[in-house]
Order: sequence, then structure tokens, then C-alpha cells
Amino acid sequence: MVRLSDLEITRLASFHELTEFEFIQQYTRLATDRRGLVLNDNQNGECIFLKGEDCSVQPVKPQQCRDFPNLWNFPGFEKTCRAIPKILSAEEYQSALDRSRSATPPTPREVAPLPPTMGPTTLDTPASTDTTFKPFAAS
Repeated sequence: MVRLSDLEITRLASFHELTEFEFIQQYTRLATDRRGLVLNDNQNGECIFLKGEDCSVQPVKPQQCRDFPNLWNFPGFEKTCRAIPKILSAEEYQSALDRSRSATPPTPREVAPLPPTMGPTTLDTPASTDTTFKPFAAS
């Protein structure tokens, strides 16, 4: 799951010559924790931007991807990702770790409003217009 910051969405949208709204609709979904947007995956679980063995958005790829696999990993990541770790000296590793820790975490994006062509749904309409408070009866 690759989380996206607002700036990363702007860069990726521009790279694909799309508006941010179009990019969000085509390439992202709400994170399972509902705290921001993440990139969609292909049906096989690979990154949507992986073309063969190459990243198709290399010049603008998200920071989380840039940091992988040297600064984060998960058990068995070697089986699902073909990224090649770069051997770092102790100083280079500490510097990369410090940069990663000082980086601003991705900011959650607000959910975009429905386009004007889409009207309200039953979810948008309250079941009742009666707003009187009615406490539950004690059992």
C-alpha cells in the first residue's frame, strides 16, 4: 500500500497530463484506515505503475517508493518486490534514516465532492426529518 501526499498526487497527475481529480479517480483508492489515499494495485498485487521490470513514473515516484527497500520492508518482501537493495555505509544509512524520519508524513486528502452530474443518493438523505432526541429505554 503506497500512501500519497498532496504534493505526490499533484506531481503524478501532472506527469500523466491529468487533473488531480482525474488522477485520483483513475489511480487511487481510500486507504483501509481511511486516513488518506493510496495507489491502486494491479490484479496480481503489483504496483499499478510497474511496467515489466521498470517504474513508469520513475521521475516522480512517491517518497515511500524511493525509500524502498532500504528504509522499510515487511516479512517476505523479497518475494513480491524486485527492488534491489543498495548497500550503504553506516554514515549513508544514518543520513537516509534521518531524512526519512524528518520528512513530513503524507497528509490525508479530503474526499472529493461528487461531480454536479451526480445527484444525491439515499445515503445523502436522512431516513427521518424528526430530530427530536429519544433516549433508549433502560433494560
